[in-house]
Amino acid sequence: MQESFIYLDNNATTPLDPRVLEVMMPYLTNMYGNASSSHRMGKQIGAAVHKARTQIGDLIDVNAEDIYFTSGATEAINIVLQGIPARNGMPKHIITAVTEHPAVLDTCRYLETMGVEVTYVPVSGEGEVDIQAYQEAFKENTVLACIMAVNNESGFIQELSYYSEIAHEHGALFMSDATQAIGKIPFTASGIDIVVMSAHKFYGPKGIGALYVSPYVKLKPLVYGGGHERGIRSGTLAVSNIVGMGKAAELVQQELDQEIRHIIKLRMLLESELRQRIPYAIPTIGFKDYCVPHTLSIHFMDVNNDALVLALKDICISNGSACHSFVMEPSHVLLAMGLDKEQANECVRFSLGRFNTEEEIIQTVDAVTKTITRLRAMAL
Repeated sequence: MQESFIYLDNNATTPLDPRVLEVMMPYLTNMYGNASSSHRMGKQIGAAVHKARTQIGDLIDVNAEDIYFTSGATEAINIVLQGIPARNGMPKHIITAVTEHPAVLDTCRYLETMGVEVTYVPVSGEGEVDIQAYQEAFKENTVLACIMAVNNESGFIQELSYYSEIAHEHGALFMSDATQAIGKIPFTASGIDIVVMSAHKFYGPKGIGALYVSPYVKLKPLVYGGGHERGIRSGTLAVSNIVGMGKAAELVQQELDQEIRHIIKLRMLLESELRQRIPYAIPTIGFKDYCVPHTLSIHFMDVNNDALVLALKDICISNGSACHSFVMEPSHVLLAMGLDKEQANECVRFSLGRFNTEEEIIQTVDAVTKTITRLRAMAL
């Protein structure tokens, strides 16, 4: 029998929308051909892939021909970060922020071992990238600046137009990891050279992502063999996942405004009830215009976040990035925002989603209140 969970970890991954699964099923069963084949089935499947490419392009207001499919955001990030410095022969310089996702930071650290210089720009206590430090970081050999649209742990929304404009003034390309923005808030790729996204963050399937690359940007591929995706990413296309991602993008475009209203209501209820019922419950970022409504990172003083997450057996919340959940260290994002290690280890993240209900929020508040009361009593 399947266990019943209250799922409030939608920044880590979202459930597959049943409407997405429905359109995927034919390509998991009788429409099993290769999108590159020239027979009739192949042509039909190729048309389905093009439709998905168009649906994704429409969502972020770009041409379908500039969308490239990958296995996910991590691969897309690697294609860009490793592909751009590989052009030409001179030493390269990249700029990013200290609060970026590990997919960016770990790749940058690898590039440093290969002779690429990387500048990691600090952030404010709210998580905003220091624009003066960012501007001063540019050099003659800076080829790329990379700033994420929305932070996966804090929910902070960066004003990308500022950072993109500065990069272009210095002759550098600008990339944004929009994994936590697309499907959560309105997003357009206008003024951005490269955008990264992942389907499972907006109710699509896992194992599929996409990369928007402006037509004037040339990348050096990581994977060779077959010339798929116009040479950017070789390998037989995962058609069912691609079709699912396209449908998920279409649903976002149709329903995002309604979904945001629903989630704002849940977020306000969750935050107000936690703060009223639990002493010393402090949001790490206030619920303002610069934080996505889906994410509430909150500091419960004198409560270890690992202990809290484990004690809430049937409620799924997070004590950090899911991609680094195996590393028992404080969040690098919260440390960069000025929290000390003890405080960072007392923070948890609630991330709301399309299918959450008011009843689930009330049940969660009840369970968290009881659990924190017990954990604090045990610590005395």
